This record gives sequence, C-alpha cells and structure tokens, in this order.
Amino acid sequence: MKERAREAKSNASKGEAAAEVIAKISEMPEPDRGMARRVHAVITSAAPQLDPRLWYGMPAYALDGKVICFFQDAGKFKARYATLGFSDSALLDDGTIWPSSFAITGLTAAGEKLIAELVVKAVGG
Repeated sequence: MKERAREAKSNASKGEAAAEVIAKISEMPEPDRGMARRVHAVITSAAPQLDPRLWYGMPAYALDGKVICFFQDAGKFKARYATLGFSDSALLDDGTIWPSSFAITGLTAAGEKLIAELVVKAVGG
C-alpha cells in the first residue's frame, strides 16, 4: 500500500513512468525478470497507446489513466508462478464468465501471441 500511495502522489511524466517500469523489471529475480521483459515488449508493441506505469509496485499498462493490465512477478507474493492480470477496465467481457488473470511459468511464441491478442481485445481493438 505504501508503494501505491507513493505512485498516486507521483508527478512522473510518461517517459519517467516508463523508465520506472523498466527499473522495476530489472530488480526482479530470474525467471520473472526475463518473462516481465518479454511481456513488456509484447504489450507495448501490441498496444502502443497504453502507458507503462507502476501500479501497486507492479509493471502496469494504462489507457486514459485507467490500468488495463499488469504483470505480477512470482517473487512479489512468494507465489509459484507470475501472473498477467487484467482490470475491470479491460474489454475482455465474454458472456457471464471470463478469465481476468493468467498464470505464466514460461513464454513461448504461442504464449506471446495470446498475450498480444488479449491486450488488443482489452483496449477495444
């Protein structure tokens, strides 16, 4: 919560916020760091309109100030896998039930393609 309070008070420019995301990813232990770098590259390529920023200390990607998706490294909560999560602002609705987070234990080309497709759909593309 302290990280989130600091983030909310931050007046970081978009460029500074993006640099903070890269710095946070660089602090992660492997294999989370490698996965986070690849997820970051996929998201920023698939949806360049999203602004990278920190959200509760995690790399996140926002549209018009609203977080659409985020990467939670396994080490942050001592989990057995990293997570790609989507907020309720993401346009992933499909019927009465749909996934809003995905466990990531490794990335393949197929996994990267799925992430790109989900992010594009999440922003309304």
